[in-house]
Amino acid sequence: MANLTGPAHRVERHIWMDGQVSLADDIVATETPVALVYNGISHVVMMASPSYLEDFAFGFSLTEGIVKTSSQILDVEELHTDLGVELQVTLAAEAFAGLKQRRRNLVGRTGCGLCGAESLSQAITLPSPVTSDLRVPHSALQRAISELSRHQELQRQTGAVHGAAWCDTQGEIMALREDVGRHNALDKLIGLISRNALGKEGFVLVTSRASYEMVAKVASVNIGLLAAVSGPTSLAVTLAKQCGVTLVGFSRPNRHVIYCNKKRFVSENL
Repeated sequence: MANLTGPAHRVERHIWMDGQVSLADDIVATETPVALVYNGISHVVMMASPSYLEDFAFGFSLTEGIVKTSSQILDVEELHTDLGVELQVTLAAEAFAGLKQRRRNLVGRTGCGLCGAESLSQAITLPSPVTSDLRVPHSALQRAISELSRHQELQRQTGAVHGAAWCDTQGEIMALREDVGRHNALDKLIGLISRNALGKEGFVLVTSRASYEMVAKVASVNIGLLAAVSGPTSLAVTLAKQCGVTLVGFSRPNRHVIYCNKKRFVSENL
């Protein structure tokens, strides 16, 4: 298998239209195996876009509970091979000791957050309650929605990736990460946030549905509001209620639906 290191590459395609076939080039999103290796021990292989992989290593490690803070990651090295990419992560001794206690090997499909869980108790866990004091006006989310597409460069090129955006309390998009997997895009964003001063208060807007895993990831790093372009799942709503995440679905121009914990929105109408 060829190792494609860029987030997108050109392929040849045939287009059928109105009874005629034409030949043209197309740009498609790159999908490659990415292995996370902690202190020399392989932990997980995910299918991901091969971009912003250091952010991915930090975000995945945080949202999976492998580290408690980004400072417990001492180094990340990318090793590109013919088979894919290895992220060789060096953990502090305390974090590595904890990982060895709960280590599991799982081969994820496209960013599948629960692949490899060995029991129901492993698959369904409750993060600590979110303590964020975030308050935002509805107009902030609407501003972020209106600006989202112009930040999605890879999506414009390929039409095949998800995006996760970090927005400030006024709805300005401060950063965005894209990936073929929606969980990966969110992990990359969280990894970026953990290592950079993007503002302590803000919310996440994702271009996908809001699943249980997406809620669990934002809750694990004390993000108080998750807004999704598509709808939420039943388990996502349940978890968001339990851990105190404000969950918003169907985030579209001039309309969004708040499923729980509406207290973080400032409005005379709610």
